[in-house]
Amino acid sequence: MFARIPRPVRSALSALALTGVLTVAAAGCGASGGPRGGGDSAPSSQPPSGTVVRPEPHVGFDYQIGGPYPPPPGVGAVSRDRTVKPAPGLYNVCYVNAFQAQPDATDWWQSNHPHLLLRHASGAVVMDKDWGEALLDVSTPAKRERLAVIVGEWIAGCAAGGFQAVEADNLDSYERSQGLLTAEDDLAFARLLVARAHAAGLAIGQKNAVGLVERGRSLGFDFAVAEECGQYEECGPYASAFDDRVFVIEYQAAGFHAACEAWGDRLSIVLRDEDVLPAGRPGHVRRTC
Repeated sequence: MFARIPRPVRSALSALALTGVLTVAAAGCGASGGPRGGGDSAPSSQPPSGTVVRPEPHVGFDYQIGGPYPPPPGVGAVSRDRTVKPAPGLYNVCYVNAFQAQPDATDWWQSNHPHLLLRHASGAVVMDKDWGEALLDVSTPAKRERLAVIVGEWIAGCAAGGFQAVEADNLDSYERSQGLLTAEDDLAFARLLVARAHAAGLAIGQKNAVGLVERGRSLGFDFAVAEECGQYEECGPYASAFDDRVFVIEYQAAGFHAACEAWGDRLSIVLRDEDVLPAGRPGHVRRTC
């Protein structure tokens, strides 16, 4: 079972990301008249020496994709949505929904790039019904190239904004594609995103998809962001594949305690409320091992 971001968080991200989709992605569509870059032939390589900085194992971590706030003492790394500013002086990871459309952005995709949304034979858009997100169509090299231009602009925006890394969400979109996508399709698109992140000087993290960790590492992912790996006893494969460079987010007390007991001295583990609310908001929860 692969953990995913809870529904309230996706709703919060939609509000945060809508402006970014309409502006940053618009810049991407201006460049997306045709494929560019290395495409599916982009090499799988380690990041260039001296440019990409991987996160340190077991660094103090906070997950702030539901809204930014001053990081608590002891935090050395933080993940925030791409539409907000990074935290000064810390290792900042930029959240990007790379394989699916934010719910509030579906109309933008329909208007500007309807052919890049995955569709049934009837023409209906394939939806991740749990979160109300349209799947992006990464089924062919040409479409992956076009999408990599758009998402690549977002990644470039993360770098320009001062982030050190990016987490590319929904590598496992094929599991929700009703058989229209394969793991190979998602991995092929991931290869392009890895190349673009490294070219921008960013490390890039694999988000969830524990069954693909070894292949993700071989593609060039530099670290992992794993939701509820303690809850589902999945932390080990991430730790092994990424040399303990793993940011773990737990939403249940039982999963948090399990993660801390088994991995608290090796991985970066945080317990957050399911809405990932900013500090000071009712319902905000944050604990570390």
